[in-house]
Amino acid sequence: MTDTTSMTTRTPWHLWVVGVVSLLWNGFGATDFAMTMVNREAWFEMMKVTPEQAALMAAMPAWTYVAWFAGTWGAFLGTLALLFRSRWAVQLFLVSLIGLAISLVYSYGLSEAGASMGQKGVITYACITAGALFFLWYAWTMGKKGVLR
Repeated sequence: MTDTTSMTTRTPWHLWVVGVVSLLWNGFGATDFAMTMVNREAWFEMMKVTPEQAALMAAMPAWTYVAWFAGTWGAFLGTLALLFRSRWAVQLFLVSLIGLAISLVYSYGLSEAGASMGQKGVITYACITAGALFFLWYAWTMGKKGVLR
């Protein structure tokens, strides 16, 4: 007779696919935040940020950087937790989604940042939001199936 409580759930193949895609996707977000903090001018030039957009970013209050940090680094750390099959992935992706929501409120409700990005910004934020929701849902699903411990 086998003790089923000591058996572990196998890692499904799709966790590695989602994990690698998430690492690339959220790794870019974390890189964008870090480069903006440490080498803003060169990064903005490479990313083709307009002078108007750069001025709006320079005028952002400190609390928006906290939300941006939570959004980008929460997702990156959530990805690492997912790849290590940690149950913390769900909470980290949730922190990321909350940071994103606060950033959206600032960009589109409290400043002109959203308008300065135009339709490209709307599409970008829609893709980021869809990704954040997907990664949170996926981690939650893997947690419910016992894949995350």
